[in-house]
Amino acid sequence: MTIDPIERWNLAISAGAVVTSLVLATPGFALSLALGAALETVNFRGLHRSARFLLLEAVGGARGWHAVFALRFSLLAVCIGAALYLGAHAIALLLGLSLIIPALLIEAWRTRPPVLADAPALDVDDPTWERWNPWLAQEEEERDPGEESR
Repeated sequence: MTIDPIERWNLAISAGAVVTSLVLATPGFALSLALGAALETVNFRGLHRSARFLLLEAVGGARGWHAVFALRFSLLAVCIGAALYLGAHAIALLLGLSLIIPALLIEAWRTRPPVLADAPALDVDDPTWERWNPWLAQEEEERDPGEESR
């Protein structure tokens, strides 16, 4: 079984959070946090593998992937509901389910592209900045000054 770097970060952060909550909070809180982290790990592993399959291997498109996503989220919702019904601490469960976010941020930061100091850049006063539309990530066409804007 191979573990991706993001899953290693997630495991380390989850283990640290569970140990810290065991020391600082009640055992029930720590158990709920561990349960949330376990659910989140299984869910993210499934999401990661399905996304890799869809984006890298099934270039032509994979049929039925909507059902796989719906099934995964449905199972997660059932597990969360069962955990809350059985008395899991809601805040700890939420924290455990959210521990993937720091792991994602750390791994994204570690695998970022290098910063090139000598990369070409526009001057701050360059008029083409005015034509750039950040919402569409493209340049807007130049309009005639007499043309009405809609």
